[in-house]
Amino acid sequence: MIEQRMDGSVKRFELIAPCHFGVEAVLKREIIDLGYDVTEVSDGRVTFFGDEEAVCRANLFLRTANRILIKIGSFHAESFEELFQGTRDLPWEEYIPADGKFWVTKASSVKSKLYSLPDIQSVMKKAMVERLKERYHTEWFAEDGQSFPVRVFLLKDEVTVGLDSTGDPLHKRGYRKLTAKAPIAETLASAMILLTPWNKDRPLADPFCGSGTIPIEAAMMAAKVAPGRNRSFTAQAWGHVIGKRLWFDARQEADEMADLSVETDIQGYDIDEHMVDIARQNARMAGVDKLIRFRRGDVAQFSHPKQYGFLITNPPYGERLERLPQLYRTLGERFAMLDAWSLCLITAYSQAEADIGRKADKNRKIYNGMMKTYYYQFLGPKPPRRTVP
Repeated sequence: MIEQRMDGSVKRFELIAPCHFGVEAVLKREIIDLGYDVTEVSDGRVTFFGDEEAVCRANLFLRTANRILIKIGSFHAESFEELFQGTRDLPWEEYIPADGKFWVTKASSVKSKLYSLPDIQSVMKKAMVERLKERYHTEWFAEDGQSFPVRVFLLKDEVTVGLDSTGDPLHKRGYRKLTAKAPIAETLASAMILLTPWNKDRPLADPFCGSGTIPIEAAMMAAKVAPGRNRSFTAQAWGHVIGKRLWFDARQEADEMADLSVETDIQGYDIDEHMVDIARQNARMAGVDKLIRFRRGDVAQFSHPKQYGFLITNPPYGERLERLPQLYRTLGERFAMLDAWSLCLITAYSQAEADIGRKADKNRKIYNGMMKTYYYQFLGPKPPRRTVP
């Protein structure tokens, strides 16, 4: 949805940022820190206002959003006729040119009378075509121009329609060419870190690092490397909606912000030497390999001489059930031997707290895809405040 001043100088959008269920508060804080006004927080998404520049900066800088949608509009629909008319009434011509390729790439429906997703997509596409036929005075569209993917959410018969400015989801940073068997999404790894008080001056280790996602995301935060710095976005080709200069300016801001000279103590360990090699390659692709130490290691041997560090990890939980109790007991034992550390882990294993041997100080339900998981935080003491000489 575009708001424009009388002189046409500034476009103001209502933007929707979908995210993992359970990390909405983290994303809200990120958006506010970027300087934008949050208007609504609902399950799995945060809505906010921003100008053309906000579309560029949100795509480049938000670590926990899955994508950035430009809200086209919303309406009530309990029948396919109402869905057709509501979609047809939206100002598609403000976004999609006569040669644009447009389709409803994703639909979801919760507690709504319309629930057949293929039918929802088909009806909306027909309505978009009818609207644009009237506006462009044509009976046929070649659709051989730039792409304009549309996403729609139906919740209790309220339809929200958004244009996807992102393309490939934002967890695809561009650095993870090789992955583990069950990799954690980069956006979720970032949320796990941002839910803690960790900062670059404190140690961080992942004893089950796999392809290195958690240490790499931590290193990018420490060095202020924008997560979207090394990738492209669908809306970059929409020059009539968002000026190309704004994308250049946002990337320049990202380049100037990065500080790879920062000192860190970030470590990643995995029992599989091949995965350690993969993690190192991914860290090089991300440009933060000098900020992380990856090594082959068993959690049973993990130790660290420093205080006030963080174990942040995604331990195995899809393996054979008989192996998990000992693995989590070992993790708990090693954690207990660390001096004033915190342990934060995401898992679907229901006996995690019992086997670790301690009740978590914080427990947050997070959906990892369709899987319900729990983010347990076993918090150590805060470090003493530094005295200013």
